Amino acid sequence: MSKLKKPLAFLVLCTLPGILLPAEISVNPTVDETIKQINSLPTDDIWWTVNGKDMLWNFKNLNKIFPTTTVYRKGQVRTLKLKANHEISRFPVKTGNGTMYFKDFLDSDLSTAMGVLILHKGDIIFEHYPRMQAYEKPVYWSVTKVLVSSLISILEDQKKIDITKPIDFYLPELKQSDFKGILIKNILDMATGINCSEEYVDKNSCYYKYSQTVGDGYWDETSPSNPYEYIANLNVGRYIEQGKQFDYSGVNTFVLGWLVEKITGMQFQDAFSEMIWTKIGAERDAAFFAPRNGIPVTHGGFLSTQRDLARFGLLFTPSYQVVSKNRLISEQHISYLLNQGRPELMGFLYGSQKIPNELKHNVYQWDMVYQNNDIYKGGWAGQGLIVNPINDYVVVWNSYFKDKEESEIKLTPIIHQVLHSIEREK
Repeated sequence: MSKLKKPLAFLVLCTLPGILLPAEISVNPTVDETIKQINSLPTDDIWWTVNGKDMLWNFKNLNKIFPTTTVYRKGQVRTLKLKANHEISRFPVKTGNGTMYFKDFLDSDLSTAMGVLILHKGDIIFEHYPRMQAYEKPVYWSVTKVLVSSLISILEDQKKIDITKPIDFYLPELKQSDFKGILIKNILDMATGINCSEEYVDKNSCYYKYSQTVGDGYWDETSPSNPYEYIANLNVGRYIEQGKQFDYSGVNTFVLGWLVEKITGMQFQDAFSEMIWTKIGAERDAAFFAPRNGIPVTHGGFLSTQRDLARFGLLFTPSYQVVSKNRLISEQHISYLLNQGRPELMGFLYGSQKIPNELKHNVYQWDMVYQNNDIYKGGWAGQGLIVNPINDYVVVWNSYFKDKEESEIKLTPIIHQVLHSIEREK
């Protein structure tokens, strides 16, 4: 084992002024810098295919490249107390260059971590921003999906939605679509059986055309531009009976967002503002990436500070009162997440191998629930949210791809190791 290195950076608190960043990071990019970055985007492919420092800039400045729709905050800010656990900074991380302290690793060239925030019992026990500022609002990509499903859970608790009903019961617009007869429960669990898996290469595929309608895929003036019409006329067939197999697709999330809009009578960003963001003492407004026709990318376009997303995560823990007087995410829903998933849906992903013992199931747009009760949702290129309703912690992180070979050490497995060390300390 190599000698542990002296920490290179300090804990960044959003209340401290004058925090310095690594030299390559521009907090307030100039007009010339912004123009340069926009002009460097691909003109014949998906805009987010760039890697390295350009990807880092794009992830932090998405609102300067494309339109967004605002998610509004309201009322007094709910303060998150700092109770730093310095053992987390010193957690040993094994790398090809030897063993490093966790905080040193985050700062090193082996990592592409932008920020990591850990809350335990409602308090901040670790917060570090090696490649961003605490007040910046990076994009969280597919972590966004659980914001959508959380609104479904609230409407379900209010008896306004029954997830055992087919989606066209509430959205008759889908009666001529492949979604006709698909149970909401199966849409939530990514088990529709519809031939519309995520695909970012074949521009003629079902999913790619959907991604064009919302501006997530490469599009031009000839591309379909209305996702509601596209999905209402979807006719690609099914590869398997619904409810039999997990098959990841952002189309499912869009349909769930459409359902929220139908039930609430509001555009999705306004429903999310009204039902959650105005009620959690958020420090700042948030936003959804909305590059075409003002339609939010509900399957992967949320932008907020890490602290504010952590406030959302607290709604799933016993410490929800830190941010909300009322329980917005019900105990019944949390119990459902922990205990009502269907592990058989994930079976095909492991083929002849047994599902790893530490995993339980996917459920309600969350990627995985673990045996230790971590409920996890990941985002493309290294974002993540973990809530644990039993051990009472929340973790939010952001990162990006270093290069096309993705030579950085992945952050998500290390986050899990850190959390296991916290559990052992208790």
